[in-house]
Amino acid sequence: MTLKSFLKKLLRYTLCLAAGLVTFAACGYTDYRLWPLDLPASAHPRIPVTALKNKRLVVPFSPQVPAAEIATFNDQLEAFLRFEYLRGREAREGHDTSHMYLTAINTKKGPQYKIFVVTDNDMLTAFPQVASLESRNLIKHYEFQSWSQKEYNYYQGQSHTFDVAYDVPTDQKLEAINSSKMLPALAQFLIFKSQTDNRVVDATDTAARPLTREQAMQLAADILDVAHFYDLPLDYFMGVGAMENDYMDVDGDLTHAVWKKRAERGDIVLQRARKRVKVSDYAMGTWQITRETVRAAHQLYLHDKRDYSQLPARLRPSRELDFNSINDAVLTTYAGLLLRDLLDHFGGDVEKAIGAYNGGVKTPNPAYASSVKNIADYARRILEHATVQDDPNAKSKPSDKSQPSAPCKPAPSNDTQNASSNNCVAPAAPNTATPNGATPSATTTEPTQNPAPPKPPYRRTDD
Repeated sequence: MTLKSFLKKLLRYTLCLAAGLVTFAACGYTDYRLWPLDLPASAHPRIPVTALKNKRLVVPFSPQVPAAEIATFNDQLEAFLRFEYLRGREAREGHDTSHMYLTAINTKKGPQYKIFVVTDNDMLTAFPQVASLESRNLIKHYEFQSWSQKEYNYYQGQSHTFDVAYDVPTDQKLEAINSSKMLPALAQFLIFKSQTDNRVVDATDTAARPLTREQAMQLAADILDVAHFYDLPLDYFMGVGAMENDYMDVDGDLTHAVWKKRAERGDIVLQRARKRVKVSDYAMGTWQITRETVRAAHQLYLHDKRDYSQLPARLRPSRELDFNSINDAVLTTYAGLLLRDLLDHFGGDVEKAIGAYNGGVKTPNPAYASSVKNIADYARRILEHATVQDDPNAKSKPSDKSQPSAPCKPAPSNDTQNASSNNCVAPAAPNTATPNGATPSATTTEPTQNPAPPKPPYRRTDD
């Protein structure tokens, strides 16, 4: 056989083999696509089936317990704050909140916390119920799923455990927590309050923007430094910030104006009359301090004998008052100084001092003071439990700053109690907190913040 005939035969066999393989592949593909397959049998219809229940049309959609996942978090404190907030908003609308649960699921990246709502097994009521939460901007998404009865019982008990854990009084009190341990929890609380402000949730004010993590950490550090420097009760100081602006940098009372004898440097003059002028007195920044109150606070600062070198440089006001250069850090210092001066003026009576912060020394606002106290109690409960969750056996480091407690009200000589009911510390033991025995229930949320009337200019003696 010659080489030429051999190559021809090899080429022919190769082409035949290739054609056979292509034909076999085509037949196999055709067989795979056209061969009849068995459909998996299902005991439950895929199309919703209507039914009558108590003379009412229902459309069941789950073979077991229907639940809607409405929020997911990686941080326990953030999850619990949002959980209480959602329950509070729903309770305010008159809805049943007993079927809302907070659960924890272990994942490869760590624990994940989810909020669920167990609904009726009826499309006609369940879907609108959950969709209303999304339409009110209370949640960002929802996803329905089915639980077995065993899973339902487990998650129900788990959610109850969270309620109990955040409701039982802790041995570690706010006054004993060091600043480094307090900072992350406080920042998370500030973020939560700004996110749940009605202006943000209802999208009624584009200027109101929730704090970022970086902003919250800086503001939390400033609040801790100022509270320690002026020996302020941290919980009440936080309550003032929440009542004023939910810690957001938004000017308020923009139309508020006052008459004064003469214009001063930095005043925005609106009207002039004989021997007096009308100037703008809007409220500034996070603490909603009016421009005239800033002037009063600056005078207090100029006459204050404290060593301000102990404060970080960013918190120190300048000697010359310049409204164009005042930032939120300096306003935090002014707010702390005003509250300290009011506490001194009222002999340590926290409620009167807080009321005067809003209504003036002559006419303290008791409603404002009551709302601040409610927020202060709520913040105290959350922060005490949040720091315990991180390290229940941790003790304050000597190098860190512990938080000052609320000054005690003067008590009559026949009073057998050492401290008043505002979690204050007896003068004989300044480093030992004497907590109030009552603790808010797990379903208690922060009070509704009714807008307060414009604050009058702050005056030390109201003259």
